[in-house]
Amino acid sequence: MGPERVNKNYWMNYNPKPSLSLSRIAVIAGFTVAVAAAAMPVFADRGDAAFLSAREAFRNGERVRLGRQMQALQGHPLHAWAEYWALRLRLDDGDAGGVPDYLARYAGAYLAEKLRGDWLRVLGKNRDWESFQRELPALAAPDNELSCYAAQAAGSADMVRALWNSGQDLPQACEALVDQLVAASTLSVEEVWQRVRRLLEAKRAGAARSAAGYLPAAEGFDGRGLEAIAQSPARHLDKLPANFAARRGGRETVLFAVQRLARNDPQDAARRFARIEPQFTAEERAYAWGQLAWQAALRHQPEAQAWYRNAAGTALSEEQLAWQVRAALRLHDWNAVQRAIADMPPKLSAQADWIYWRARALAAQGRTDEARADYLKIAGQPNFYSNLADEELGRAIEVPARASAPSAEELAIAAANPGFQRALALFRIDMRVEGVREWAWSLRGMDDRTLLAAAEFAKSREVWDRAINTADRTLLQHNYSLRYIAPFSDRVLPKADELALNNGWVYGLMRQESRFVMNANSAVGAKGLMQLMPATAKWVAKKIKLSNFQPKRVSEMDTNVTLGTNYMKMVLKSLDNHPVLASAAYNAGPGRARRWRADQPLEGAIYAETIPFAETRDYVKKVMSNAVYYNTLFEGKPQSLKAVLGMVGARGQGETNVEELP
Repeated sequence: MGPERVNKNYWMNYNPKPSLSLSRIAVIAGFTVAVAAAAMPVFADRGDAAFLSAREAFRNGERVRLGRQMQALQGHPLHAWAEYWALRLRLDDGDAGGVPDYLARYAGAYLAEKLRGDWLRVLGKNRDWESFQRELPALAAPDNELSCYAAQAAGSADMVRALWNSGQDLPQACEALVDQLVAASTLSVEEVWQRVRRLLEAKRAGAARSAAGYLPAAEGFDGRGLEAIAQSPARHLDKLPANFAARRGGRETVLFAVQRLARNDPQDAARRFARIEPQFTAEERAYAWGQLAWQAALRHQPEAQAWYRNAAGTALSEEQLAWQVRAALRLHDWNAVQRAIADMPPKLSAQADWIYWRARALAAQGRTDEARADYLKIAGQPNFYSNLADEELGRAIEVPARASAPSAEELAIAAANPGFQRALALFRIDMRVEGVREWAWSLRGMDDRTLLAAAEFAKSREVWDRAINTADRTLLQHNYSLRYIAPFSDRVLPKADELALNNGWVYGLMRQESRFVMNANSAVGAKGLMQLMPATAKWVAKKIKLSNFQPKRVSEMDTNVTLGTNYMKMVLKSLDNHPVLASAAYNAGPGRARRWRADQPLEGAIYAETIPFAETRDYVKKVMSNAVYYNTLFEGKPQSLKAVLGMVGARGQGETNVEELP
């Protein structure tokens, strides 16, 4: 039996009477606060001011001023950062004095790892391989640059091949290895072409031109004019010289024009390529059709499947392979779904999403035992496809038994953790990125009991995002009231109830938008708990006649929640009262959410999986899974993700005033 149609009234009129009190979900244990207060001294503003002055001195290279601020920071949690900056300036001058002592004193800390990496870069640039190899084993997570220095030290140039073939950026240390492969004639011309293609697909014409420098002159490709082709691919295709196909360089330039035109109009690109297709090799033809199929699939065009069949014989990227499956899902072609997943490399097909869809395809073919085996591989985890697999196995979604509360000793150990102390101090002065790195590094190697204590400590300090992140890591002992924490309930729930919005959906969306960081600001300008864009906030404020609204108020909690929940209600009402459509609209805009519908009804899960924007696709899945867990906690009983996802109606169904929404 297919998934149920979502009950519209469930989401419009939901007003739960939770059996678990919200005070129990959001409570902060008084003892935890007391432990935290005792273990975490509050430093005067002068200490924070000295630290910010030290940071400025480091950025300006002012060693004397930095030294003075280090003295003022004695006893401050961030003194280690000032020390690190001073040593970095010395390393820049080629002086490693003091580095070994610092690494010994802060062994295991984030800053020790960071400084060791800086030191290894200096050693690698200086080709001091003896010292480099001595220090490298103590580094926990070498990046690509250090891995390439390690390969140089070991005389193993071949390790760079995987990085080259991936299309990732090559640090200078890696370029030396590529030069060695070329000199030894072990980097094939085909490998160079594949990298050039991947870089052009990623819109990185400059990097592609650099990679093309490794091609023999006989290939006839120097990379000139790529930017012009990218700007006007149709014009290039209209003016092809008669002998363009004489050398591979000419053909690859045309393939670039075809793939760029396909990004705007796959149909036009396909027509133009079909006219010149005979002048290409079989592999080149397959490559072109793979590009065309990918772009058609992203636009939910029915030609995608046929074009994918034309692409047999070329190496498709992981993104192209994924969209081959999605194109088949949109057509409910379960045989094609199974075949496309079978064509994936093992590492890709082992991901939870493709295991789930393979199981669905097997079930559709009556191969129920094989489908069940796949569902069991991914069941039992708190994520979208695991939730769906559980339901296919007949298991409702519920939270596991709550682990016993951390002891006083466990809480005290968490509160005294130097990495956590540094993280909190960094959060206090709005160095959130650095604070998150300190906190995350400090979690390495912790068992469940220690993680739960750390999460409880973060909650006691109202660092909600770290409480969530830390509680999310437990393997056997869990506290889902920390994973799905519900702060500000006395201010959020009345707004949701006033608008008859599902409380779990509101919290699920807010958790995904900001992790309850009140001053969160995105790279594109979204602000506050509900990450509102200024223009949207202004429009909603006018629509609901919010008195005394000013743009600067968008980050205020009550204003942000009022505007955010009202916008949720507007998009929900305008898009068939369907939470999947409304969630997509909240992230990517109502117009896009509307265009992504099909001419026939789609399962909510298929609609979510075939959203063209990776960010929005991931967002919608997480919001909906979050919502189910919040409702499980709020109501104290199991929930169904399949029932909430339901069916997304055919294009245009239940839509009202979508054009008006920002």
